[in-house]
Amino acid sequence: MIIVTGSVTARQDSFDEVRKLSLEHVQRSRREPGCISHAVHVDCENPLRLVFVEQWADSAALAVHFAVPASRDFVRALQGLSAGAPTIAIYDAKQVEKL
Repeated sequence: MIIVTGSVTARQDSFDEVRKLSLEHVQRSRREPGCISHAVHVDCENPLRLVFVEQWADSAALAVHFAVPASRDFVRALQGLSAGAPTIAIYDAKQVEKL
C-alpha cells in the first residue's frame, strides 16, 4: 500500500476557495481505481492549513492519479491560492497488524 501525506496553507482571503477545491479533489480521487482512502482535514494548530491523507493500492494507481488532468489542475490552482509551497510525502507501507 502507498500512503501519501500532504498539506497546503491557504491565505486568509483564499481559505474558502482552497477548502472547496480540496473537497472536490478528494471526492473525485475516491472514485479512481486503486484509491483505498482519500481525506482532507483542517489542522487544529493552524486553521488555514489543510492536511491530506491518502491510501493507494500500489504505486501504479498513484501514478495514474497524478496523471489525471484534474489532479494536475488542482495542484496548479493551489499554487495561486496558497501562502507557500504545498508539501507532499509518499510512503511505501505494509500493514503489520490489524486491531
